[in-house]
Amino acid sequence: MGGGGFSDDDDNGLLDDHLLSLVSSRSPKVCFVPTASGDADSYVARFLAAFPSSRADTSVLRLFVREPVDLRTHVLAQDIVYVGGGNTANLLAVWRVHGLDEVLAEAVQAGVILAGLSAGMNCWFEGSVTDSFGPTLQALPDGLGLLPGSACPHYDGEAERRPTYLDLIGSGRLPGGYAADDGCALVFRDGVLDEAVASRSSAGAFRVTQEGDRAVEHRLPVRLLG
Repeated sequence: MGGGGFSDDDDNGLLDDHLLSLVSSRSPKVCFVPTASGDADSYVARFLAAFPSSRADTSVLRLFVREPVDLRTHVLAQDIVYVGGGNTANLLAVWRVHGLDEVLAEAVQAGVILAGLSAGMNCWFEGSVTDSFGPTLQALPDGLGLLPGSACPHYDGEAERRPTYLDLIGSGRLPGGYAADDGCALVFRDGVLDEAVASRSSAGAFRVTQEGDRAVEHRLPVRLLG
């Protein structure tokens, strides 16, 4: 998700509903990973409020205060791993220290759905645009690489996201990739984009490629949910 879901105060719930619909179970197992926010209690509380027991069988995987859970066993038992927003660089560093990066790579091969927004979108790709290092957006060419290319969330939600992403791809500092507006989600199956869906009619998705010394946007078809 470029932005949206329960993290967005203005969201209508359609993106989260769609995520749950990808699982056949009436009570999908959803594990929230709030690493990018430093395991913020307020963020965890919002997740739990948005996913009551009537909607999903939830758990929270905290890494700053490590709980007595075997990461591999727990993650592989989930239907969905839902990664929250925050600092992408910190998220990747903490995951690698704990070995969660390797567990997630195994999980996706086992059929676990990996999802998230903002930093939780960035992390799956080879690289991304991030504000991890301060207010100035920068390239982060150090993602997990579970999806090819680069990512840019909040494409319409933050004024500098689009021009920065186009500059980074045009100059070759990031490989071509995908951008998603707030309220838009990209659905990949087996590493290939299957479709883009949105919770609002104006939310767009783009494939951005390098052509010569410039970046070119290719607007993708988006299916409106609801």
